[in-house]
Amino acid sequence: MFDLTEEQRALKDLAARLAAERYAPHALEWDTARQHLPDSERLRLGELGLLGLTLPEEHGGGGRPLIDALIVLEELAKASPVAAWPVFEACTGPARVLDLFGTAEQQKRFLPDVVAGRSTIAVAISEPDAGSAATDATTTARIDGDEVVVTGTKRWCSGAGYAEHYLVYARFSGARGARGMGAVIVDKSAPGLSFGAQEALMGFRGIGSADLVFEDVRVPVDNVIVPEGGFARLFTAFSIERLGNATMSLAIGQAALDRAARYVRERKQFGREIAEFQLVQAALADMVMQVAAARLLIAQAAAGAGTAAPVPLDASVAKCFANEMAKRVSDLAIQLHGGYGYTAEYELERLHRDAHGWALAGGTTNIQRTRIASEYLGRRFDQRATAG
Repeated sequence: MFDLTEEQRALKDLAARLAAERYAPHALEWDTARQHLPDSERLRLGELGLLGLTLPEEHGGGGRPLIDALIVLEELAKASPVAAWPVFEACTGPARVLDLFGTAEQQKRFLPDVVAGRSTIAVAISEPDAGSAATDATTTARIDGDEVVVTGTKRWCSGAGYAEHYLVYARFSGARGARGMGAVIVDKSAPGLSFGAQEALMGFRGIGSADLVFEDVRVPVDNVIVPEGGFARLFTAFSIERLGNATMSLAIGQAALDRAARYVRERKQFGREIAEFQLVQAALADMVMQVAAARLLIAQAAAGAGTAAPVPLDASVAKCFANEMAKRVSDLAIQLHGGYGYTAEYELERLHRDAHGWALAGGTTNIQRTRIASEYLGRRFDQRATAG
């Protein structure tokens, strides 16, 4: 059911060679120095057609199904999340919001540069007091004639300070909850937009994260991608992003498994390979099962999506399982490596740190469990306390 086509295998091989030759050798360096992917490498990804895989052909993209982008994403992320990040943002992230909901003019204005690697669009949703409860956001987008005035602060924006454009989720009116929410694109150079210091995160080093501060930032009203009241529609895009997130976790699990399988055949203790010990075999078997299960859940969700979005239930199941798999498998890989697994040189601690980041990004595993129950039962569960 999930066999790759000849074209998909060629795409996978291209991404794997690129990752091995250009990105894997720099992964530790980029993590240690918290170095962002050089612009020249983003342009290279664009030249190879890897940034537009799921975007419209009329804007230079490939118009391919979602699974094709996930194949590439995994291969790049196994080498370095820094290298995979532009593909994640373009093929499963904010650029897909424009693909799904943007006007023809908006798509023409923004997507060709994304496809070519000349620009990246980052998403700004969370705020100091609005994380999982995204609709508690207080950042406002007030329409004033032919402009939108954006005021407020966003937090935990991955790529902040590096991306050229930001898809900002804001409140267009005083209507409570999702009813007043929409989304608008703000350019990095817009007067009144400033960035906080780069966060010293546990993982995601080289991707970047910082606050965005909007002080009466004015942008053209034509930059409104999703108008007031359209927040519910954005769950379609969230489902795509969740499969991208799940695939980044899958890459961590597969990389940790590959490294562990190699190590247990090389490392000798008590006169024999440690692969000969049953507890090592049991740990490795658990890793194999966990990675395989995550891969199947992602593939199932992506197969149902085609060139569109996956079923929300399938996307949340895949994300939740893959997130927890990556934490568990990378932890087991550290244990199998013993003291070496605790060193930065072997990069397993980097994989484990990043695994925790993906489990928080895009909706925590606890939030995914709530969504899974909601979708499965066909009911909406309000997490807010009601007056007694």
